[in-house]
Amino acid sequence: MSYLALARKWRPRRFEDVRGQNHVVKALQHALEGDRLHPAILLTGTRGVGKTTLARIIAKGLNCETGVTAQPCGVCSACKEINDGRFVDLLEIDAASNTGVDDVRQLIDNAQYSPARGRYKVYLIDEVHMLSKSAFNALLKTLEEPPQHVKFILATTDPQKLPVTVLSRCLQFNLKRLPQNLIRDTLAEILQQEAIQFELGAVGELARAADGSMRDGLSLLDQAIAFAGGQALERAGVEEMLGTGGRRTLFEILDALARGDGQALLDGIRTLDQAAPDHAALLNDLAAALQRIAVLQLLPKAADEDDDPALEPLAKAVAPEDVQVWYQIAVLGRRDLPWAPDPRLGFEMTLLRILAFRPDGAAPAAPGGGRREAGGVKATATVIASAQAAAAAAMSDEVSHAPAVAPPASRLPPPATPPDWTQRIETLGLDGMTRQLARHCAWLGQAEGTVRLALEARARHLLSDERRAAIQRGLSAQAGTELTVSIEVGGGPDQLSPAAAEEKRVIERQRAAEAAIEADPQVRAFKEAFGATVRPGSVQPVDGNQ
Repeated sequence: MSYLALARKWRPRRFEDVRGQNHVVKALQHALEGDRLHPAILLTGTRGVGKTTLARIIAKGLNCETGVTAQPCGVCSACKEINDGRFVDLLEIDAASNTGVDDVRQLIDNAQYSPARGRYKVYLIDEVHMLSKSAFNALLKTLEEPPQHVKFILATTDPQKLPVTVLSRCLQFNLKRLPQNLIRDTLAEILQQEAIQFELGAVGELARAADGSMRDGLSLLDQAIAFAGGQALERAGVEEMLGTGGRRTLFEILDALARGDGQALLDGIRTLDQAAPDHAALLNDLAAALQRIAVLQLLPKAADEDDDPALEPLAKAVAPEDVQVWYQIAVLGRRDLPWAPDPRLGFEMTLLRILAFRPDGAAPAAPGGGRREAGGVKATATVIASAQAAAAAAMSDEVSHAPAVAPPASRLPPPATPPDWTQRIETLGLDGMTRQLARHCAWLGQAEGTVRLALEARARHLLSDERRAAIQRGLSAQAGTELTVSIEVGGGPDQLSPAAAEEKRVIERQRAAEAAIEADPQVRAFKEAFGATVRPGSVQPVDGNQ
């Protein structure tokens, strides 16, 4: 007897055997128990998660000789024939090979005839998204009002390609990708049933490579059994078969990065090259390892049995801020890998970036390993923060040491905004546009019960009798006597409104911050080493209260 692949041998035969899809199984069981199954069902999900398996179990539930049931007996002739793939009333159609409208018309014509043996004629159309537009149009009416003895089960890995007119006529169930631990446990149970010795780590590698697909996991298990040649499945052998042996070296590379040892990093890269690895997969593994390190640092109790033992010491050795930057560099390196001159060069450059840039200000590794004694290049965020603080301190120092020499009396400017005008505006109880009008006015003076204000020409649209009267009432209440407010549009160059004075201060602080950034020796080193430039608009002054 020919060998039966594990994916076929261990295909679930009952709803109870289907794993990881309880949300779909429960709904289908309830529908079958009341014989209320929708005439058109759409099963979606990635490959190998159970779409065809569920369709065949549904067909057994509809045609079991014990009656329509969610618990098909599995021993009657209908159940056995469906298990063997020879039940005449279960028609499995590959839409990728039958894409035309003529194929669909033939299907519709056959659907009018009663089942040959069973209770229902079940049409399973796999990869239904491959049908042509005209084929979909021909199928619409039959999907909406099929004969009473017909059930349609559509399966696809790409539901986005289905017309909305088809989706609206189907009861849709989305099958989830299976978690890694579920695939691992299932593979371990099958190996026990097959009386094959194995290491749990080997099964874990297969489950990780399955990428959410149980069928892929079983196919890889078949391959691993053949690779082992009748011996026990060992992790090293599975890693060799899958080409994932570089994961061990990847942890050594992370350790070298944590120690800042450039020579050990290059040695690790050379070791990886000997196995001709998939550099894109290595960057994915690197990002995944950094993500788990971040989880272990923030939530130590979140560790689980799937975590590699090498992660825990790395979580203690690498600073949390380093992990965040390294993860971002790894993700961006994976994105840019297709544009690199060579995948190996792109992978190596990503690791060199991680080695060079450290957000805590630590120096990068020296070419011979270890650390440079001279100060290294800090991350941009740290440089900007320190430069902003320096700019603020410099401004404060300039103000405190400004000369106190007054100009000659003949050159004194006219009365400008009094020191308390801005504070007085805040206590007038103004709001909205009236407050904006007051802030754009400069104080000209007060004489004989009249307050003279000068409004900036650019803010003339704010002036109205109602708003002037509101300012007048506020000033009168504040002074305890009746005052008249006169607002003139325009004014001398020496008169600044509170709004204009604030804008001037902001501009001066911005210029000082940018000058401090340009003068920072670490920024200059960054520019000289890498040809970097400060992005315009990226420098922000630090508020004095922060």
